[in-house]
Amino acid sequence: MDNQKRRFKATVDGKTYTIVGNRSESHMKAVTEIMNEQLAQIKKLAPQTSKEEAAILLAFNAISDQLDVAEKEAQAKKNAHFRVS
Repeated sequence: MDNQKRRFKATVDGKTYTIVGNRSESHMKAVTEIMNEQLAQIKKLAPQTSKEEAAILLAFNAISDQLDVAEKEAQAKKNAHFRVS
């Protein structure tokens, strides 16, 4: 992955945003697609949810998933350390 910053136009829940970052276009498209899928799922499960509330729930879920991955990686490193010793 190169570190060159690039602009990407993402349409999320019908609104277009310009995202600046060093990820590939395919990565940004995948993120946009997943965001829209998850927002649609939240709206289907809780149709009374405002756009702001849905965005907060999406962010909360994303950070929760990120923490789960970090904990699993830390546990795997810990287990690998005990096996090598």
